[in-house]
Parts: sequence; structure tokens; C-alpha cells
Amino acid sequence: MIRIVLLLSLALVSLVSLVWMGACRPETSSAPETPPSAAETLDRIDLRAPVPLLPMMAKRQKENMRDHLLAVREIVVGFASDDFAAIERAAQRIGFSEDKRQMCTQMGAAAPGFTEQALAFHHRVDGIADAARERDRVRVLAQLGATLETCTACHSTWKQQVVDVATWERLTSTGSPSQEKRH
Repeated sequence: MIRIVLLLSLALVSLVSLVWMGACRPETSSAPETPPSAAETLDRIDLRAPVPLLPMMAKRQKENMRDHLLAVREIVVGFASDDFAAIERAAQRIGFSEDKRQMCTQMGAAAPGFTEQALAFHHRVDGIADAARERDRVRVLAQLGATLETCTACHSTWKQQVVDVATWERLTSTGSPSQEKRH
């Protein structure tokens, strides 16, 4: 009888020990947690509003932004040399047109407010062309400053968010721009 009590006691102590050891171990999940990627971290801390774009649209938008910078450079160079024709040409290249309206509308299809801000930029640039046509240095410079404020406000508000076709279609309910006219 003493043996049975000793065996039961030993079994009970062993069981309690196993349970206690299991309870004291840190919990582990079956799948290790993956830290966020650098891009995910940036997206989380960059609080600007997203402009969802398909990859080709994002590429085109960046190319347009670089061309805007080149045009601004041409305006400044033209200003420095009193070349009002060069100022006007550069401003007209990035000023408002029906093509710019269509492009901005397409780029902003999934970002309410983006299209209006983008079109305001193109209309603002028209003031530079008008001032250059009038050979008004003071106004050219004032309009250039106002245009650059528009640039800064837009870039402070929006960030690109590259999405897949299914996401684009869900966000816009219009279908893929790649199925429309390609540029």
C-alpha cells in the first residue's frame, strides 16, 4: 500500500512539474512573426494621403514630375537671361491642356481631391506663361513662386500607392487604364 501511495505521489509530483514547467515557458506561436518590411514601415509613418496607381501610371506620374522640374529649371534659366520666349515655352509645356485634364483625372480616380489639386497646379503655371508674354519680370517671378507653393502643397499632401489591377478596379470601378489608350 505504501508503494502505491509513493507511486501515485511520484506520478502526481511529475504531472504537477510538467504542468508548471509548461506554464512558465514563454508562449510561442506556431508561425514566427515577420517584422514589417522597410516599405511597410515607411508607408505606416508617412501620413500623407495615398494616390492609388497601377505600376505604369506611377512610372508615368514620376516621369511627369521630373519633366515639371526640368520646365521650372528652364523658366529660371530663361528668367536669368531675360529670355521670355523660353519662359513661355517651358510654362506652356506644363500648363493646362485637355490632355493634362484627362491625365490628372485618370491619376486621381481613386484619390478624392487629388485631381482638383493637380489641375490647380497646371492652371497656376499658365500665369507664368501669361506674365512672360507680357515681358513682366516681377509677375513671372511671383507666378513662379505661387506655382512652387502649389507643388509643395501637393507633395506634402499626397504619396503614390502602387496597387494591382484588382485593387485599382475595386477602387475606381472603371477598369484598368491599360485597357484604354496607352501612352
